[in-house]
Amino acid sequence: MAEAMKQTVATMLKGIERYNPDNLPTLERYVEIQSRENAYDLEANLAVLKLYQFNAHSFNADICGQILLKALTNLPHTDFILCKCLMSERQLQQEPINQIIYLADILEQCDFLMFWTRIHSLPELTQRITGFLDSIRKFVCHVVGITYQSIGRGKLAELLGDVDDSTLKHWIKKYGWKEESNLVFIANQDENIKTKNINEKIDFESVGAIMASCR
Repeated sequence: MAEAMKQTVATMLKGIERYNPDNLPTLERYVEIQSRENAYDLEANLAVLKLYQFNAHSFNADICGQILLKALTNLPHTDFILCKCLMSERQLQQEPINQIIYLADILEQCDFLMFWTRIHSLPELTQRITGFLDSIRKFVCHVVGITYQSIGRGKLAELLGDVDDSTLKHWIKKYGWKEESNLVFIANQDENIKTKNINEKIDFESVGAIMASCR
C-alpha cells in the first residue's frame, strides 16, 4: 500500500498543489501507512509539516509525532532537524512531541543507555512505528563503527538496548565485525583514513600573466 500511495502523493506534491490544504487528509493517512509498513517518504512528510504551518487549525500532534519518529529512524541524516525547523515553539512543547524531542536530544549526545531506559519506560511512544527500535540499533552500530576499534560484548549488548545473545550476534554479523572471547573487534580506525592525491593543473597562459605582472 505504501508504494501505491507514494505515486499518488508524488502527483499531489507537484507545483502549487503542494500547498493545497485539501490534500492533508490523504497525506496524513500516508504518514500512518509509513509508520505501519516501515516505509519512509521525507518529502511527503515535510509537505505535511508545511501545510500545518499555513493551516495552524489543522495541526495534528499525533501525526506530527509520527513524522518526527520516522525522521529519527533515518539517523545519522539530518531529517529530524529539517522537520523540527518547520514547527513552532508552541507545537514542540505539546505531547507527545516534547517527549520525542527529548529522545532526539539523547541520541544526538549518543547517550544510548539513557535512550533505552527512556524507551522502556514509555513503550507506547514508539510502538506504532514498525522497525523503529532496529533503526535506532542501526544508528548505534554506525556510531560504534566510527568510534571503537574493539568493544566488550556486554557493553555492545547494552548499547543496543540490552539485547539477547542471538540478537547481538545478528548485529555483529550484519556489520562484519569479529568476535573473540568477550571482545568484538570493530575495525582498525587507522585503516579508515584514506589518502587523496590532489593534482593541480596550471596552463602556460595563466603563468605568463603572473610573470608579466611581476616585471
